[in-house]
Amino acid sequence: MEFSHQLFAERLSQGDTVVDCTVGNGHDTLFLANLVGPTGTLYGFNIQAEAIKNTRNLLTKNHVDTENVYLYNISHSKVDEILPYETTIAGAIFNLGYLPGGDKTIVTYSDTTIQAIQGCLSHLARNGIVVLVIYYGHPGGEKEKKDVLEFGRQLDQKQYNVLTYKFINQEHWPPFVMAIQRID
Repeated sequence: MEFSHQLFAERLSQGDTVVDCTVGNGHDTLFLANLVGPTGTLYGFNIQAEAIKNTRNLLTKNHVDTENVYLYNISHSKVDEILPYETTIAGAIFNLGYLPGGDKTIVTYSDTTIQAIQGCLSHLARNGIVVLVIYYGHPGGEKEKKDVLEFGRQLDQKQYNVLTYKFINQEHWPPFVMAIQRID
């Protein structure tokens, strides 16, 4: 979803710190790495070794300086444990669902996703943004969608702006974006 990249392009700068909570085949990771440049820092997470390998390969193929790119073959729910305490992030992205081209039985779940969102929010800079691209056309996807939307609805409007951006004329579970911007 190009809209998710547009949100980051408007907000991120060289030298920022960002998180890709669900590195898949590396496309968002590559996009974010190029936005923050070699002076920025990028943390990436996925429970599948294949996703980490695919991402490393894509970064290498595109000649991205990976000195400040840290990829972890663990759940995104560990983001708060991995990020150094004093780290402030400018943005984070999630692609919920399963690894495109991978094992479709390995999916994201609302409990670990919400834990990861909370971890990102605890490090999020003022005007920073957390973007979730929500794919829900898989077993358990409707529950995750419902739970993540409810989590967003419950965030204090004095601290966060939360929006959704979605298709209303598409068939078969079209993905949509939920964005959380810290305003306090």
